[in-house]
Amino acid sequence: MKFIIALAFLAIAIAAPQGDKKPIEIISSNSEMNADGSYTFDFVSADGTKVSESGSQKQVGPKPEEIGPVSKGSYSYTSPEGVVITVNWVADENGFQATGDHLPTPPPMPEHVVKMLADLKAAGVL
Repeated sequence: MKFIIALAFLAIAIAAPQGDKKPIEIISSNSEMNADGSYTFDFVSADGTKVSESGSQKQVGPKPEEIGPVSKGSYSYTSPEGVVITVNWVADENGFQATGDHLPTPPPMPEHVVKMLADLKAAGVL
C-alpha cells in the first residue's frame, strides 16, 4: 500500500511545475480508514490534479493466512501540452495493472501464434 501511495505522490510531483513557483493548494481532500483494513482517499489540487484510491484486504491464496491488500484507483493531471492525462489502475494478486489512453498497447499477436496457442490448449498442454 505504501508503494501505491508513493506512486500517487510521484505522479503529482511529476505533474507539478518546477522552479521557484509556490506550492499548489489542495482544494479538497478526503480520507477514511476502517477497522477491517479497507480505506479510501482522494484529493484535488488547484491545478486540476486528481487522485483517488480505495483498497481492502482479500484472501489471495488457499490458506486463511494468505491475505493481502487489493487496491484500485486513478490519477489525472494536465500535461505541459494542455492534455489531461488519466491513469486508472488496479493492484491485486495479479500485480499492478495500469490503463490509460496515453499508454502504449502491444501489437496484436501474429496469426500463427494464435493458432499455436489454440492447438496447445486443445492438446491439454495449456
